[in-house]
Amino acid sequence: MTTTGEERAEVPPPRAGPWWWDRVRSAVLDVSLGVVSALECGVEGVRFAGDAGIPVAVGVVFGLLAGAVLVLRRRWPITVVLVSIAVLPAQMGFLLGIVGLYTLAASELPRRIIAALAGMSFVGTLIVTFVWVRQGVDRGDLSFGDWVVPFASLTTALGVTAPPLLLGLYVGARRRLMESLRERADSLERELQLLAERAEERAEWARGEERTRIAREMHDVVAHRVSLMVVHAAALQAVARKDPEKAVKNAALVGDMGRQALTELREMLGVLRSGAVEARRVRGAVVPLAAVGAAAAAAADRERAGGDEPAGEGPCLSELDELIGQSAAAGMVVDLSVEGETRAYAPEVEQTAYRVVQEALTNVHKHAAGAKTHVRLAHRVSEIAMQVENEPPPELSSASSARLPSGGNGLVGMKERVSALGGVFVSGPTDAGGFRVSAVIPAA
Repeated sequence: MTTTGEERAEVPPPRAGPWWWDRVRSAVLDVSLGVVSALECGVEGVRFAGDAGIPVAVGVVFGLLAGAVLVLRRRWPITVVLVSIAVLPAQMGFLLGIVGLYTLAASELPRRIIAALAGMSFVGTLIVTFVWVRQGVDRGDLSFGDWVVPFASLTTALGVTAPPLLLGLYVGARRRLMESLRERADSLERELQLLAERAEERAEWARGEERTRIAREMHDVVAHRVSLMVVHAAALQAVARKDPEKAVKNAALVGDMGRQALTELREMLGVLRSGAVEARRVRGAVVPLAAVGAAAAAAADRERAGGDEPAGEGPCLSELDELIGQSAAAGMVVDLSVEGETRAYAPEVEQTAYRVVQEALTNVHKHAAGAKTHVRLAHRVSEIAMQVENEPPPELSSASSARLPSGGNGLVGMKERVSALGGVFVSGPTDAGGFRVSAVIPAA
């Protein structure tokens, strides 16, 4: 991945060239221009020495030093332009003035400074050209009319100052635009990195939620059935020799419970396998984020279409009688009361209500074997309420020897289920020494 703008600001790139040059190529170019400018000014210094009446060597040295200032154009562009303006009366520094003005216009200096120095260069060139042409006309070297003097002066001044100034402004603006685009690209890259990190966090959160949901489903499926199987097995062990007929009946109930548990587990594993196939197909895509989006879109389409793939339908409230009958067959005294008009609810509402009653009965088997239990179901206008309350368990119970383990996940799972649908879940001991589980779930 490329280096972001923030990293560039913190760690500036190392200079590859000597002194103030960023690159060796820039240093070679500036030194070459400085040599050419020094030679030009040195040659013109001979004529300047003759006109000024000074030794030729002085004029040449003066020209060489003035022209060599061009080497500093990237470091001090203002100095280069001022030197070019200063040597204009000596009629030297043509290359120095053009390149210096271009460098000044392309720099990051304020526009008012660039305009002021460009104006000084224009006025200086105009005056020097005007004087030179007028002298030529007066000496007879030029046979043009007087109108040519201002025209030639203005044309020469514009030709010397305007092209390098405009070119420098264009190059500087283009450079700033490229830097702005680079900064914008770096900013977009940082935003994409942030979005990718957030997407990974959301994916990790979704995986955690899915693991929790699977654990909750497995607990609901296994805990109740296996708890009943253990209770029946304990009862079977107790009556095997005394009452063979009851032992056979309990053995049949254990077999039925085991088959039901296996059936529900098989349905759940089928859903997990179908999800694993979908996950492998997503991981095989070239672009991970696009694959996730495609998978989400496909899942949404299946949801809108009513589901083309098996979804592993859960239990519903119509199966409560069978659930309570299984607990009664295991020796529990269960009293079921229903208030309000029975009606159909959304599948997730009915499944959650069923699981709450199922887990509450399982806890009674585990912690209060033999206790009488009251199950109340109330159908209201905009919600459905359920309550499972058991009385204090007897001191001695034939099922107490089952020693059912508890992982402490039942109440947590019930609360998560009810809260996910916007309901309220409350559980705790009663004043009489029993335990109560209550839940209210919105019907919509």
